[in-house]
Amino acid sequence: MHVEVGGLSIAYERAGTGPPVALAHGFVGDARSTWGSQIEALADEFTVIAWDAPGAGESSDPPEGFGMGDYVDCFAAFLRALRIERTSLVGLSFGGALVLATCHRHRGLVSSVVLVSGYAGWLGSLGAEEAHRRLARSLQASRLQPDQFVAAMVPSMFSPSAKGEIVAKFVDSVRTFRPGGFRAMARASVEDQSHVLADVGVPTLLLYADHDVRAPIAVGEAMHAAVRESELVVLTGPGHVSPVEAPDDVTRELRRFLRSVQRTPLAQPDPA
Repeated sequence: MHVEVGGLSIAYERAGTGPPVALAHGFVGDARSTWGSQIEALADEFTVIAWDAPGAGESSDPPEGFGMGDYVDCFAAFLRALRIERTSLVGLSFGGALVLATCHRHRGLVSSVVLVSGYAGWLGSLGAEEAHRRLARSLQASRLQPDQFVAAMVPSMFSPSAKGEIVAKFVDSVRTFRPGGFRAMARASVEDQSHVLADVGVPTLLLYADHDVRAPIAVGEAMHAAVRESELVVLTGPGHVSPVEAPDDVTRELRRFLRSVQRTPLAQPDPA
């Protein structure tokens, strides 16, 4: 499925009925390769929506200079184009920073938040030296051929014990990366979102993994200390892209949390 948003064609997956849940993937992969298991599993009681961010999957490439604010406004306009007025937001990695920034810029749209191996931007969670090192490596990787790009990126996405057949579809999606879109998401990933953390203001699940070398548990612990109403859960076994490597564990925690926030009356949000 596609919808036009601000002159861009945005591809997305949609399944199920019930309270809406919007899923945002990381800076490699796309909606289906990242969230396929959760889309299918959660559709029995939720309306599950997962977009291909501009520059990924089947969506249009973003224009030059497309930053996190542009991604956020596009994401919010995308959800409103689908007539979603208020939703739980779930973001992996880059998608986590996107979700945090959406809370800040479009507060009335957000009923709850899940960050899966998420950052307050690389600057906000990793510091300036590591953030700029990651950006430089990402920009260098963007010039590689597809198989070289996979070899450069995928090892840090999973634990050493990840089975090849489980991650194969994700690896295939990484191989089809688009250099311009990847560079845009890498640059947006750098932007500091730490100023948002104290004002998230909705129930928040922080889901991290003990073999994650990209967003280590310490990142989740710092997020937990800064975000009111947050819960930190650490999965045993997977690496960074836990929705792919440990789909049942991630789905279980998402379902538990989403059910809990549906039962809890929410305060009225401040105007967006």
